[in-house]
Amino acid sequence: MSHSAQEPITPAGERGPAASALACLDRCLPLLGSVPDDLLRPLWRSVAEGGAHWAARLQEVRAAVPDAAGPADALVRDMLGAAPPAWDGAALSAWAGTCAAAAREAHERLGGGPLADGEARRQAQVLELLATAQDGGPSDGLRPVLEISAEARRVLRAVLSRRGRGA
Repeated sequence: MSHSAQEPITPAGERGPAASALACLDRCLPLLGSVPDDLLRPLWRSVAEGGAHWAARLQEVRAAVPDAAGPADALVRDMLGAAPPAWDGAALSAWAGTCAAAAREAHERLGGGPLADGEARRQAQVLELLATAQDGGPSDGLRPVLEISAEARRVLRAVLSRRGRGA
């Protein structure tokens, strides 16, 4: 299965779009500065549990995000702010599309070419993992998605660090 960066995000059910959106948001966390990598853990837990306690965990994460200090911070806060308060397939799919577009935009602004291409490639990988995940358990497909996000955060942090040093 292959996805271009321009194709809509359409994983089946609620879990796929929620995980896809959350992965985009997770990969953009370095734009918030020094927030912990596990900031989104409550939402990932909710996704793994099929939406259990989604609204409460969403509120918990939103409260933990620092106030925006610039356009990049605002982009991430907007992504989180767009998360639907209810575990609803249509709303989660719309959020997934919003987050995918915002993540591509952020990576394009920061580094264009290779950085933006890497984000598009990661989005396609995540969609493929979610589409092929087995139904054997609640966390199927999520561990590799989290690994992709962790690697992408490291890349983005390195880019931001180089920019901060004026390199």
